[in-house]
Amino acid sequence: MGRIHLFEFEDQKWFPDFLRNYGTDFLQFLSNKTGMYKPIAPLIEDVLKSKNTNTIIDLGSGGGGGLIWLNQELKKAIPDLKIILTDFYPNIPAFEYTKKQSDNFEFYSKPVDARNVPLELKGLRTQFLSFHHFRPNDAKQILQNAINSKAPIAIFEAQERSFPSILTMVFSPLSVLLTTPFIRPFKIGRIIFTYLIPIVPLFVLWDGIVSSLRTYSVEEMKDLVKDLHNSETYNWQIHRVKPGPGVILYLLGTEKK
Repeated sequence: MGRIHLFEFEDQKWFPDFLRNYGTDFLQFLSNKTGMYKPIAPLIEDVLKSKNTNTIIDLGSGGGGGLIWLNQELKKAIPDLKIILTDFYPNIPAFEYTKKQSDNFEFYSKPVDARNVPLELKGLRTQFLSFHHFRPNDAKQILQNAINSKAPIAIFEAQERSFPSILTMVFSPLSVLLTTPFIRPFKIGRIIFTYLIPIVPLFVLWDGIVSSLRTYSVEEMKDLVKDLHNSETYNWQIHRVKPGPGVILYLLGTEKK
C-alpha cells in the first residue's frame, strides 16, 4: 500500500488546542508507561557521545512523548543530559508538567517549525511520532535544514502501514478510556471530553489510523534522503526494528567526520 496523506485533526489550525493537548497527553502517558523507546535508547546515547553534545532538541514534542522514561534511561550514561521540548503548537501545561518531573527538561514556549529550526537551538534533533505529519517536500525540508545546520537528527515512528499496526489503532479508544483517570496533570475537561462527550477517543482513533497510513516506510525514507543537497556529507541509518508486539522505524543522520 502506498502512503496516503489523509488529514489528522491534530494538524488542523481550527482544532481546539485543549482537545489537541488531551490527545498528546494520552500519547505521552502511553509511551512513558510502556517504555516503547527502550530499544532505541542506545542509538540516541551513541549519537550524543559521538557528537560530543549533551543536548536533545525535541521537535514536535506534543505532550513530551516518551521522553520522561527515555530521559531516566539516558541519564544513566549522560548525567548532564539536557532535553529542550519544542512544538509548532506548544502544549505549555504538558511541558511544565514534564519539567517538574526532572530539572534537566527545558522548553521553548514559542512555536518551532521543524523545517526551519532556530539557530540558537543546538544539539541532537529528535522527532518521536511526528515525522509522518509532513508531506514529502516538507519532510525533505526538515532533513535539509538539519544538514544545512550541520545538526545530527534522529527520527522515530512507532507505527507503520500494516494491518497489525492499523488494528492496534482500532483499539486505541479503549486505551484512552482505561488510562484517562491516571493521566497527569488531572483536568476535569479531559474527563468530560472522554466520557461524557467522547471526542477524545474518537479523534485519537481517527488520527491513529491516519498516522499509520501516513508513515514513511524504510525505503521511502531512503528515497527522501537521496534527494537532499549534500546528503553525501552525512551518514544515514534507516531501519525497522521489532522489539516485541510493536514496531519502530527510525532514521539517524549524522555529519561525517
